[in-house]
Amino acid sequence: MTIDANAARSFGPAADLYDSIRPTYPAEALRWQTGDAPKDIVDLGAGTGLLTRGLIALGHRVTAVEPDDQMLAKLTDASPGLAAAHAGPAEALPLADASADIVTAGQAFHWFDRSRALPEIRRVLRPEGLLAPIWNVRDDATGWVGALTEAIGSSQGEQDALAAAEPGYFGPEFAAPEHRVFRHEWPLDRAGVVRLVQSRSYYLTADDARKERIIAVVNDVLDTHPDLAGKEAFAMPYNTHAFKVRPA
Repeated sequence: MTIDANAARSFGPAADLYDSIRPTYPAEALRWQTGDAPKDIVDLGAGTGLLTRGLIALGHRVTAVEPDDQMLAKLTDASPGLAAAHAGPAEALPLADASADIVTAGQAFHWFDRSRALPEIRRVLRPEGLLAPIWNVRDDATGWVGALTEAIGSSQGEQDALAAAEPGYFGPEFAAPEHRVFRHEWPLDRAGVVRLVQSRSYYLTADDARKERIIAVVNDVLDTHPDLAGKEAFAMPYNTHAFKVRPA
């Protein structure tokens, strides 16, 4: 895959927005990935800590790794109980060999150069370790959500959440993944849907004219779709794609 470096770097200036509007991950999915006993977990591409905090809440010892200084600053401020935090990319991890029971990535794995990141992840995992990426993907089977996706398109992350189940996605270092999908809903109002779209890389990297067009089509769906008639608050439905990938 080709990684859009400009898009990958777009989130830092919007760290506060990102943290306030992006959905968290269902605890059921995180328990399935990590188990009940406390683990040493490295959260890669940790962003502002949405996944990090969910893992801490389950009792795990979490080290966050995030390349963007602004996102990392938000994470450290908002994540009490964090074991450690490091600035760095997934392709060159500032971590010792065999130092993690589990490596996670929430809504982030698609930004990694897999040919370089997967050997690094394998290096820091212990022999019985586990790679556990996770993605929240809008449920387009819901009428108004499908109309929204038709209007604004799908992100690379939404596409990779499906591609990750295909053979070879995790390279020769890892075996075929276990994959489960969990239902998840995120409460929003109309302004929240707009803010959610404004937190996406395709909006953050757009020029002013394109930003106006994006918001116009979002508002058109919100104003005209019959599923939302008379509603000011509703739930955004997600299918959360969770993976467990063991070293080969």
